Formats: sequence, C-alpha cells, structure tokens
Amino acid sequence: MVSVDHEPWESTDATRLRAAQRGELDARYGCDDHEPGAPPTAETVSVFLVARDAHGTAVGCGGLRFLAPGRAEIKRMYVTQAARGTGVAVAILHALEDEARDAGVRTLVLETGTAQPDAMRFYEREGYRRIDNFGPYLGEPLSVCLARDLPEI
Repeated sequence: MVSVDHEPWESTDATRLRAAQRGELDARYGCDDHEPGAPPTAETVSVFLVARDAHGTAVGCGGLRFLAPGRAEIKRMYVTQAARGTGVAVAILHALEDEARDAGVRTLVLETGTAQPDAMRFYEREGYRRIDNFGPYLGEPLSVCLARDLPEI
C-alpha cells in the first residue's frame, strides 16, 4: 500500500527524491544540461506530493506548476528504482490529477525526453497524448511533450 501526501518542496525526502531523479537523468543523457527553461522551485511548483510505502519510506514524488487558468504542468515526477512496477507512479499521477482538477485545471501538460521511453509509455498508457512542444521546450530536440484533458468527476 502506498500513501501520497503534500510535502514541502524543501523537505529532506523531497530534496533526496529530486536529487535521485536528476542523477538518473544525468546518466541517461550523459550530461546535466538536459532540461530547458527555468528550473522548478518551491515558488513555481505550488503542489508537491511525496509517496510513501507501508513502512513510511519516501518512494516517489511529483509536483504541479500552474501555467495559465485551466492549465498546469507536471514537474519532477519520479519513482525510485525499487518501487517501480508497484503502482506508485499511478498513485502519484492520479493524486496530481485530483489536485489539478480541484484547482480548476482542465488540461495537464508535461515534458519528458527522448532517453525516457519508459516514461513516454507510462504516460501514454495513462491517457496522455503527444503534443507539439510548448514554452521552453519549443525547438528542443531531446524534449517530448504530452497532455491530457482531465475528465470532470
């Protein structure tokens, strides 16, 4: 069983998970310069969630950056290697979608990259579709952008 709850951007576990994500992406892309645009911060990521396993260990995270009325971007979605394939990513994504919906968001967008085929498959399986790159990702050859219109509940 996994729980997903709000956590401060600067918390020890949130910081550790984001650092692990950056390390994994640096290794996949062979450099640390693979994310266009301004890095997300506590000021720009209004919602940050951390997933914990049954023992209370932080095993994943994700956040929302609100872009415009009705539109938000998923940022820093990550699940530890040991927790992959256990439903943690789905739990985080659904919690982010619920948070977005509650905030009046109708469209969620995200950016992943060409060296992350597993992420692309995950999002597409969850109903996201590829879109033209947007904002800071325009013209970026390593960026792959996706979106999903959130159904009303």
